[in-house]
Amino acid sequence: MRSIVRSLVIVAQTLVILFADTGLAQFPVPSSVKSKLDAATGKMKDVELTQAEEVALGQEISARVRARYGVVQDPEIHKYVSLVGSVLIRQTAQTGIAWHFIVLDTDGVNAFAAPGGFVHLTRGALALMKSEAELAGVLSHELAHVTMKHTVRAIQKNKLVQMGVNDTNVKSNQELFKRLTDEGTRVVMSGFGRAEELEADGEGIVTSDKAGYSPSSLKTFLTTIKLRNGKSNERQGFFSSHPELDERLQKIDERIELEKWTASVTLDDRFSSNVKYNSVAIAEIGTVEAKTEASSGSKSEKKEEPPPKAKSRFSFGNLKNAVGGGSQTTQSAAVTGSGGSRGVDVERSAKGGSNPNEVSITLPETDITAFISEGKLRS
Repeated sequence: MRSIVRSLVIVAQTLVILFADTGLAQFPVPSSVKSKLDAATGKMKDVELTQAEEVALGQEISARVRARYGVVQDPEIHKYVSLVGSVLIRQTAQTGIAWHFIVLDTDGVNAFAAPGGFVHLTRGALALMKSEAELAGVLSHELAHVTMKHTVRAIQKNKLVQMGVNDTNVKSNQELFKRLTDEGTRVVMSGFGRAEELEADGEGIVTSDKAGYSPSSLKTFLTTIKLRNGKSNERQGFFSSHPELDERLQKIDERIELEKWTASVTLDDRFSSNVKYNSVAIAEIGTVEAKTEASSGSKSEKKEEPPPKAKSRFSFGNLKNAVGGGSQTTQSAAVTGSGGSRGVDVERSAKGGSNPNEVSITLPETDITAFISEGKLRS
């Protein structure tokens, strides 16, 4: 009997939360029922993550992102991107974690930041940049998502993730950890809300300026994104989940003017000597139509669902893995071209490579110091 009552309370809690989220809260809930629900929901605490748990969560999310897009198996490009990232890390308050900078093997233009210091940037994004300062601007933005714990905050807001789970100790509760991973992956892959993106822009240009890079270079890259998507009927990649770019560009200008920042290093030549990718137009990008999931040694084909919109309402379907599985997931070769004409987010749905393994590089402190000195940056 107790288990039946508990199940009914969970269902009632779920309906109340969903009604509130979808604007159906206008229908009155009887006071006798509401008092019991308030008492029940009041016992539900936010999941708190230790730094070690954030890193573990980030590792799992990164494995899924890498499985979806593949990783460029080139130590030199990873070393260069990691050098730029290392310059920026010195200007952040986040300490005690090992940062990972990963170049994803896809023509789609995007970037993804997972908790615990996992920053992913696509080959397509690098191809669209023109300077090291633009790279620094995008990396600084993604660093801010991590240091300001945007993914963790988004997970904590979703009470349905931990509903029905008594123990909120992430380490000891595999069911809870899987739910957090599923929701964290959904958040990372579909993007953050307007407030988080503007916050990351603001913190990102502060970090770029402190390192000596021109803070206006983030605006330069976003302007390129705006022009790239000018003829698209749908918002693509950075456009799909971020606030309107005109607002972002205006706020970047206002902040630079307010702070009177003067850093002007762009390092166009050093960037072009390290990054050799050619940008692919949206209309020419192949998109993934199907995926293959490996489980217990067997494979089964099923249609891939498009990533959810950034501000979509929660549904029970969102508890599913946003990219179709864990680190064992691999992509099929079924792709098509000209995705933009089909009304899908081509940048996010772009075909990726088949190798999800991280590339191991060695980055001595002497190399970082020399990199800073050569670029006349700030340590």
